[in-house]
This record gives sequence, C-alpha cells and structure tokens, in this order.
Amino acid sequence: MFLASCGGDKPAADEDAAAVKTQTPVTITTIDQNPMADYVDLNATSAFLQKNYVKANANGYIQSANIKLGQFVSKGMLLFTIKTKEAQAIGNSINILDTTFKFSGVNRLKAAMHGYVTQLSHQVGDYVADGEQLAVVNDESSFAFVMQLPYEYRQLVKLGQDIPLTLPDGEKLTGRVASMMPAVDTLAQTQGVVLKINSSHAIPENLTARARLVKTAKSNTASLPKSAVLANETQTEFWVMKLIKDTLAVKVPVKKGIETTDRVEIVSPQFTPTDRIIVTGNYGLSDTAKVKIVKQ
Repeated sequence: MFLASCGGDKPAADEDAAAVKTQTPVTITTIDQNPMADYVDLNATSAFLQKNYVKANANGYIQSANIKLGQFVSKGMLLFTIKTKEAQAIGNSINILDTTFKFSGVNRLKAAMHGYVTQLSHQVGDYVADGEQLAVVNDESSFAFVMQLPYEYRQLVKLGQDIPLTLPDGEKLTGRVASMMPAVDTLAQTQGVVLKINSSHAIPENLTARARLVKTAKSNTASLPKSAVLANETQTEFWVMKLIKDTLAVKVPVKKGIETTDRVEIVSPQFTPTDRIIVTGNYGLSDTAKVKIVKQ
C-alpha cells in the first residue's frame, strides 16, 4: 500500500513540471505618454560655395611660392611673386644706369580672402602666361552644408529655420537655412538648401551629414517600443500581447500612428498606464499563451 501511494503522486508532479516548462519567459513594459514626432532624414553635403582662382597678372617666371596644398591662408597673405620675362632678360641693368628708377619687374600676388588652398598648379621657376591659373583658394566664409530636399517636403523648410545635423562620427551641429537654390534636379526632383553652421573646428569639403526634418509632432502620445508591436507577413494587421494575471498573454489588435527609430504610437485601443504589454519573448506567441515574467 505504501508503494502504491508513492507511485500515485508521480503523475501530478510531472504535470506541474510540464506546466512550468511550457511557460515562455517574457519581459514587459507599459504605455509611455511622452511627446512624439515623425521625422524624415535627408543627406546634406559640405561644400565651399565660392572659390578664388589665383591667376598670373603678367608673363614671367614664378620667383617664389609661399603656399602648399591644404594650407590655410589669411586675406592679404603673399602667395606668389612673379618676375616678368623682360626683367628676367635685362636683369639689374636699368638700375645700374639710373639708380632713381628702382625697377624690379616683380609682381606680388596676395590672397583675396581667408580660406584653404585646394589646388596648386605651378612651382618656383615655372614660366606662366598672363591670366594662367596658379592656385585655387576656397573662401572660408562660403562654407555650408547643402541639403537635398525632395520638393514634396518644401513646406517643411523656411528661411532662418534651424535644422539638426549629424556628422558620420556622431557629432551634432545645427544648420540654419540661409538660402534655397533656384532650380531642382531634373531626375531626383530635389532642391538644394544651403545650411550655414558655426563649428569650433574645420570640417572637410564633401562630407555627408544627416539632416532631420520634423514632419509631424504630437504631445502626450501613447506609444510602445517597436519590439512590442507584432505584424503579419503583409504588414496589414498589427497586435500586441497583453499580460493577464501574471501568467496569461492575450492577443490585442492595435492601430498604429507615427513611428520613430524605436517607438510606435498606439492610436487604438486606449491602454491604461497599468496595462502590461510583453516587449520581448512575444514573437510567435499564440493567443492565451502561458508566460513567465523574467524581468519587470
């Protein structure tokens, strides 16, 4: 009789163990009521909109070159000296004949603005013709980001508006809309928007940043993490798994609103702040599935 009674307890214990094993471990969250905004991210490329082309002002030989590629030059800085071919030919003969003449035949070319040397075409000793390009200096004051704005978003941008920019290394800047290009790209139908910035360090040309425009902004918006909202294969039906009495998950269809990178607005139904929604472990759960909270 003793052995029989012990054997009768085993099936009940096995059933309890099986019930525990069938419980899916999950984590939960609740509705958030913070403001939300719908964004669109666009590309903005850094550029010097104006360039100074340093050109020879006489036929002659380059006597000195005081710049190199990538160098920053200040307005009025001496860039080149050119000795005319006539002065090169006759040397100092005129000054010997007449000491009051003070003829040198040397022309000095100076920087017209602050900027960086991006091209250098000649070196000391080269013969150059009048009007020949010697170097290119980018105008520092013309530096800006040019954002490519799809024309359908034209109403989102106004002159003087501040637009946040994110550089590839994560640095955050603020660009102010200074002007808009008077033409759109034929194929892409995008319009260039000039964004002026204030930066504590030099930014290279042709750097692509991410510009963010606010499409829709809402306050006191009910939202959930994206991982809490599930969908069918065609993305036509959406639902969440709501927790009932700590161990039961029920399927609740929802209607989505705006989305951000990590959250989704829940338009309907109206959840309360005490409703618990499964945020992980919910994928593949059936309606009225048994679950176990592992983190709260």
